Amino acid sequence: MFNPASLFKIKGAWERFVSNHPKFPLFIQAVSKGAVREGTIIEVHVKQPTGEDICTNVKITQSDLELFDELKTLIQ
Repeated sequence: MFNPASLFKIKGAWERFVSNHPKFPLFIQAVSKGAVREGTIIEVHVKQPTGEDICTNVKITQSDLELFDELKTLIQ
């Protein structure tokens, strides 16, 4: 069962994240306006201060898109 208090905690953490990284939500918003469709490859690249690189990618499926729609509904 989902704890409603957790939602408020996450909301506060998200607001702090947005305050620290204002361009990231704008990027997510731009991507969510149709840029991601089945077959799209999303790549995440992390470069640590030590210089180590970690990279992975996922190819989006129809079930992924359905999950994203559910998450959008939950956020709104």
